[in-house]
Amino acid sequence: MSRIVYVNGVYTPKAEAAVHIEDRGYQLSDGVYEVWAVFGGRLADADGHFARLTRSLGELKITPPMSRQALEVVLHEVLRRNRVRDGLLYLQVTRGTAPRDHAFPDPAVAPSLVVTAKSIDRGAAEAKAAKGIKVVTTPENRWGRCDIKTVGLLPNVLARQTAKEAGAGEAWFVDADGLVTEGAASNAWIVDEKGTLRTRDLAANILRGVTRSTLMDVIASSNLKVEERAFTPAEAARAREAFITGAGALVLPVTHIDGKPIAGGKPGDVTLRLRSDYIAKAKSAGS
Repeated sequence: MSRIVYVNGVYTPKAEAAVHIEDRGYQLSDGVYEVWAVFGGRLADADGHFARLTRSLGELKITPPMSRQALEVVLHEVLRRNRVRDGLLYLQVTRGTAPRDHAFPDPAVAPSLVVTAKSIDRGAAEAKAAKGIKVVTTPENRWGRCDIKTVGLLPNVLARQTAKEAGAGEAWFVDADGLVTEGAASNAWIVDEKGTLRTRDLAANILRGVTRSTLMDVIASSNLKVEERAFTPAEAARAREAFITGAGALVLPVTHIDGKPIAGGKPGDVTLRLRSDYIAKAKSAGS
């Protein structure tokens, strides 16, 4: 875990780090976050994450805490101080600290910025991918702006807890039309019965996954067919393969849905190849 964290201009031991009790992220979930995968000390999909951070801040009308150039210095310094070569880096920006009121502070206050980092055992991660995970489905109950990466994650927390209690690694939300939207902390994919890769389109109420976007580039350079088209849990159950994508998961096979195995309950060849190709691209293009 992170030993040294960055909080509002100060690098400090994690045990001593704190934000004000009236930080709007703490009291009102008035903030956004990003998570980067780290390979060899470099940030994977850096441009995509910075672009999404800028968009999320803009949608919530939160002033960026600093320029991208300055922010990159902070992020890499957190990695350096924690000696993280392979892992995850977490960034959170809130509207700042002000007396509790639902409306924006007037006058505006400085945003709060927190950055942490932790190492990951890539060997253990690959062993997990070789085995795959189970998912469960749950009714979609989130707000209508899941395209913004906000810290308001209570429905996601409850969904992931439901998955954990069922012995699964992820939960897939299913909307009122019976279609899978995305996972509690990932985008959802299948390789359907015809061999076509399918994932929900960005016009739906889903997060604009950065790993998802990079994987689209990987797929475009292959001979695989992909469609941004929704699927039902029943279609997923009949699929040749299924997987999830995200900064933590990367490309992670799904072997069971609601207790039922997919294609024999083993990770598929397409998924494992995409995982390998994605990791290779992330390592070569890191910032």
